[in-house]
Amino acid sequence: MKVTAVETFLVEPRWLFLKVSTDEGVSGWGEPVVEGRAETVRAAVHELSELVVGQDPLRVEDLWQVLRRGGFYRGGPVLSSALSGYDHALWDIAGKARGLPVHELLGGPVRDRVRAYSWVGGDRPDGIFDAVARQVEAGFTAVKMNATAEMRSIASPAEAQAVLERAREARAALGPDGDLAIDFHGRVSPAMARRLVRMLEEVQPMFVEEPVLPELPPEVLASVVQASTVPIATGERLFSRWEFKPVLDAGVAVVQPDPSHAGGISELRRIGSLAEVYGASIAPHCPLGPISLAASLQVAFTTPNFLIQEQSAGMHYHGTDPSYLVDMAPVRVVDGWIARPTGPGLGVEVDEEAVRRAAEIGHAWRSPVWRHDDGSFAEW
Repeated sequence: MKVTAVETFLVEPRWLFLKVSTDEGVSGWGEPVVEGRAETVRAAVHELSELVVGQDPLRVEDLWQVLRRGGFYRGGPVLSSALSGYDHALWDIAGKARGLPVHELLGGPVRDRVRAYSWVGGDRPDGIFDAVARQVEAGFTAVKMNATAEMRSIASPAEAQAVLERAREARAALGPDGDLAIDFHGRVSPAMARRLVRMLEEVQPMFVEEPVLPELPPEVLASVVQASTVPIATGERLFSRWEFKPVLDAGVAVVQPDPSHAGGISELRRIGSLAEVYGASIAPHCPLGPISLAASLQVAFTTPNFLIQEQSAGMHYHGTDPSYLVDMAPVRVVDGWIARPTGPGLGVEVDEEAVRRAAEIGHAWRSPVWRHDDGSFAEW
């Protein structure tokens, strides 16, 4: 079998899909994208196609190594995301060629279903109690919310208290049996992160996510870990196992590699194994499309230290929830769980006609640019 063609599709709301075709009629799909930089990743995907077209797609690990290490400059969000999309597609082909789901090729499932959470509250969180109550009614037992909108490096007591009050609303709606994840989104300074995680102990979060910016020294993250008993999670802006080791050394409880950013299925497996050495869990970051989710699920079903799955249905970035799948059942959340997919490859069938129609329109989604009330730049 040889790869014959590589195609990319820019589709709403903010996604990029990849199709890899072969001379035996078997094709694979991937989702290589950096939110807000889809066109840039698209260019990288097509540059890397020189290393893929004409090659045997079943040599998944060899192609991963070539795509990762075949250039003198490597890694980072753009190249790692391009690599991720290829890895999805190659595993999809490998599974289809053998008539098996990818998780069977990775050693078989270790669980029968995967727990998922839903987002609530939006970028500037409000209406939390009602939003969480709706998700509980829909069957979810876990939700995630942003802690705050933009926040000054040393926030007022009122601003800090507002974070706690929103978390209290969520806890009240969830009850003692539900799980609450709180995302700081890198918007909070280290000093405020240490203060806030202590304040949030009373609501017992499942984890606090990205409490500080990922580019800060690991000892800063370690200081937040040590500030309270709240489990700390991070990783959506880390792109390889080498970048995850320092945060695991810092003591995080949960790693969050993204299947579309951190090297695809192959590297997520390795990051999960590395986390297992530290007694940490893996909760893949995945606020993207159905192909990325399908890839993430293949890892979830074969990783012993998996915790919970992010998924983007109804998320505030979308506006609408386009499916782009012939049947959404393999990735649908029912009563807070996703059943083990049994279809070959990634376990989903892409609606290629719908994708091609959407790609005629495309998108130009960009991350918001926020400013503080004095006009200075604020982290989004």
